[in-house]
Amino acid sequence: MATSVNPPRGMRDFLPAEKARRERVLSVIRDTYRAHGFDEIETPVMEDSDRLHAGLGGDNEKLAYAVMKRGLGLDDLSDAATPLELADLGLRFDLTVPLARFYATHRGELPSVFRSMQIGPVWRAERPQKGRYRQFVQCDIDIIGEAGPLAEVELITATAATLRALGLEGCNVRVNDRRLLTSMLTVLGFAADTHESVLITLDKLDKVGPDGVIAELREKNGGGGGGGARAGARSADFAAAVDALEQFFRRPTSVDTVPFGEAQIRALLPAGVDELAVRELAVMGLAVEEAETARVIGEFRQPLVIFDPFLVRGMGYYTGAIFEITHPSVTYSLGGGGRYDGMIGRFLGTDVPATGFSIGFERLVELLPDLSTQTADAVALIHDAAVSPARLAILTSQLIATGKRVRLERRTKNLKPLFKQLVASGFTRYAFVAADDAELAADDAELAADDAELAADDAELEADDAELAGVGTTGRAGVGTTGRASVGGANADDLDFRDFSHD
Repeated sequence: MATSVNPPRGMRDFLPAEKARRERVLSVIRDTYRAHGFDEIETPVMEDSDRLHAGLGGDNEKLAYAVMKRGLGLDDLSDAATPLELADLGLRFDLTVPLARFYATHRGELPSVFRSMQIGPVWRAERPQKGRYRQFVQCDIDIIGEAGPLAEVELITATAATLRALGLEGCNVRVNDRRLLTSMLTVLGFAADTHESVLITLDKLDKVGPDGVIAELREKNGGGGGGGARAGARSADFAAAVDALEQFFRRPTSVDTVPFGEAQIRALLPAGVDELAVRELAVMGLAVEEAETARVIGEFRQPLVIFDPFLVRGMGYYTGAIFEITHPSVTYSLGGGGRYDGMIGRFLGTDVPATGFSIGFERLVELLPDLSTQTADAVALIHDAAVSPARLAILTSQLIATGKRVRLERRTKNLKPLFKQLVASGFTRYAFVAADDAELAADDAELAADDAELAADDAELEADDAELAGVGTTGRAGVGTTGRASVGGANADDLDFRDFSHD
């Protein structure tokens, strides 16, 4: 029975051309983040199981891949109350939890304000579908140790610059603050112990619309209060709060002409929300807008920052500003992040301010235009079969020494498929390498030597047969040898390179 040769569901192979395209995108991301002062780190793909399931990762903890302990026996399997008791490690489901552990481990070796860049694969036991995989790449930047809005300003401006460098224009950054969300729910009448449940439903607003949100909240109130909204979820106070939220959804708004700032934020929120959060969010957004204006002085541009009073971001560890990247061509976000001041304190025992922004690499790379993988210094040497390895090695070394990328390909009768494959792999030029007279002579001599060796083998077999017949023995025929092919003429300057575009 044949076994499957496909990768596991939700995981993918990448052919050379696609791998080169992905690496080019990653190179632009790295270079831009580095230009904005971020230093790249690397953490293990596995962390301790207890750390991954410490309540820091929200719902992602339920999707974590566990790694079983070594040496388990049948008694261990039967004694385990839960599957996690059999695991001591797990694959990371994001890069934020490993970063928090990294900072706690190396705090004494890092600057007081640490700007981190971390790019690598993560794993989640998702249900595979378009744009959602079980193994995928995340591109994170984080600032640890900066309590003020400067951290968010740096993250947003660096991310916006990265998207521009990739050729993706027209992006917006939707912003909100978890403090505004919770104070808005309080003003509307939701009890504090229902906030998490309400926010989970409110996070579905883009998918189900206001009517869908209200319907789900009323179902929670009358259907047993699932999702964490326990005691107050079925009360009359909860029902009144849902009615207030419905009226708030339907309120008339006219802030399209109001620029981003405190006035716009207040106009989109009920009276009585957290004033400090309003001011800090306005300062952050205005600083980003001023930086963008200074970048394109005298040119018209669309606003980058948009206040969204219902932006939630599902991760429960956010404590302040939150943000998401959107693009008009797609309905989903291309990345997001926020402030998570309480997470690192779980490792250190003392709170450390931290903010992060993550680009959704897989979604981004599918949206980007085809970035050329070709470079002016990628050349192919298409050689005859008789060309000696020594000559090819010399030519390759000479070309590499001048900064070129070199591929050796044996010449075929039909060159079109070979040319197509080379272009797809990023090669721009090629040169033919024909065998010289010495190499052809050496090739002929090698063939003659092979013939002589075959003749000697035949003679030896005949001698063995004669010996068995009592006829006697004969000596083994000598086999001629040939000298190594000449490497004369191995000079890369003599090669005649041609562009693939002209063929």
